[in-house]
Amino acid sequence: QVQLVESGGGLVQAGESLGLSCVASGSIKSVNDMAWYRQVPGRQRELVVSITTADTVNYGKNMRDRFRVSRDNAKKTIYLQINSLKPEETGIYYCNAEIWTTEAWRWATIWGPGTQVTVSS
Repeated sequence: QVQLVESGGGLVQAGESLGLSCVASGSIKSVNDMAWYRQVPGRQRELVVSITTADTVNYGKNMRDRFRVSRDNAKKTIYLQINSLKPEETGIYYCNAEIWTTEAWRWATIWGPGTQVTVSS
């Protein structure tokens, strides 16, 4: 079984920074693109940023300024640094990855359960 598990969420004050991480584990042959999404109340889930194995980064709309992504391919881990957080960014942050699973022997898109980020004003 393949899974992604996020960590690092919590309660922060507006203007503070937060670091998230997400690690893939299980029956994995290879990990391709990895990404962070978020869902804030009342809105659809949206792309924050994605990163390829070659560290090519693609930011979601209006996400370029305060978000920094990185990954460690050996550890099958993706990181997200969020600076100057705003209260309206309160929501659940999800990790996503394309993974070649040895169980099914094919690519699968895997989602983590999400981690709650709460920004107080």
